Amino acid sequence: MRRLDQSRRWKLPKAMHAVTGGAAVSESLIRAFDAHGVWMEQGWGMTETSPVATRSYRRAELRDAGDDEKYRRAIMAGVPVPLLELRLHNDDGTQPWDGRRVGEIQVRGPFVTGSYYEVPVTRDKFTGDGWLRTGDVASVDPLGFVRITDRTKDLIKSGGEWISSVDLENALMEHPTVAEAAVIAISDEKWSERPLACVVLIPGGEASAKELYAPARAWLGEVAIARSLRVH
Repeated sequence: MRRLDQSRRWKLPKAMHAVTGGAAVSESLIRAFDAHGVWMEQGWGMTETSPVATRSYRRAELRDAGDDEKYRRAIMAGVPVPLLELRLHNDDGTQPWDGRRVGEIQVRGPFVTGSYYEVPVTRDKFTGDGWLRTGDVASVDPLGFVRITDRTKDLIKSGGEWISSVDLENALMEHPTVAEAAVIAISDEKWSERPLACVVLIPGGEASAKELYAPARAWLGEVAIARSLRVH
């Protein structure tokens, strides 16, 4: 029996791509895989979209972009696939693709379901003009890159502001000592709801609440800073 060459056991082919979906991948994880020659491409979709609706790839406009911009785009869900129409809608109406304003993703197209089997069409699933309501909240930038921020039912509504638990989790994960982070809403007499962050540090890791909040404060602003922090 030929002996296994241990030095080659974990080597992966160069320029390998991995497509991910189901949950957002953090920038730190994408960078870690890229260091080993594996580029992670994210996508988004639903069973109702058969199933892929967006796909992340390096558009020609970004061919000469620097590493920071490359990774910033990589954590997004990508751009709508051909033949799919996508819009953002909230209480203020249809939102522009400016990379800032958010709304529920609504889609339509030849491969998007028009109804559910033996289920009457209702406004909680489809809009009056025939768009599928996905329940996902996002922003879209001028190049068409979709950034999923949360589910409509998971958004934290604090003092009139919508805070994305996913964005806050990703910001906390940027700290090098954080292994896992989860953000939930808790009741607050003044603000109605505030985010509560539960953080697990890497073995031997140490960080103060101020240090852990720094990336979140820089990314999301003061309004999204969690009320309290539980570190394990």
